Amino acid sequence: MSSAQFNFNGKTAVVTATSGIGLGIAQALQRAGARVITAGLQPADMATLRSLEFRALDVTVPAQVTSLFGSLDRLDILVNAAGIIRRAAEHDPDVFEQVIAVNLNGSMRCCQAAKDLLVQSKGSVVNIASMLSFFGGAHAPGYSASKGGVAQLTKSLANAWAAQGVRVNAVAPGYIATALTQPLQDDPSKNGPIVARTPMGRWGTPADVAGPVLFLCSDAAAFVTGAILPVDGGYLVY
Repeated sequence: MSSAQFNFNGKTAVVTATSGIGLGIAQALQRAGARVITAGLQPADMATLRSLEFRALDVTVPAQVTSLFGSLDRLDILVNAAGIIRRAAEHDPDVFEQVIAVNLNGSMRCCQAAKDLLVQSKGSVVNIASMLSFFGGAHAPGYSASKGGVAQLTKSLANAWAAQGVRVNAVAPGYIATALTQPLQDDPSKNGPIVARTPMGRWGTPADVAGPVLFLCSDAAAFVTGAILPVDGGYLVY
């Protein structure tokens, strides 16, 4: 293994998020030399994207997805990071459908739209799964179902696309400190048990997730496909 395996100069990546974990991954890919396009809903503070390219994208709108990937002449890396959670509201079937539409259907839609470009470059996909890909969340049935689906989608596409030279993997973050999880961080009755159960004794950061994603996108992972890599400080070992 050499540092050259983690050199992304000349590669183009699309990350379907403009905040949180996705933004951290996009920034790490850029630092490693890639051209990075962040695609998603426009953030309130565009300055957070710094020098990253931004394209407006709603992953639930097929025409927007087709337009984005149709505008590219090269794609080496796709990171499906667009995601929502509505917690207790997800017991409402309509809200449940909305969460599935973004987290699962949106990932599949982007994968399929990107496929031809990825075949040309022998590129890779990294999906963002979750620790809830492995067990259910009582207060987030839609999120849990969507992330379970993301894990199985990852395995299915890895199997389907391997012969064409495209690798498909996923990371499964645990509790990561982002705006999405701020309500849990701010609630002592939730925050305390989360940290206590995490063997590493802290919340993760977007940078903690970005490193494993870069590995999965790199030549160092050339023989890795269909993997669901937990990035959770040991939370799942309990």
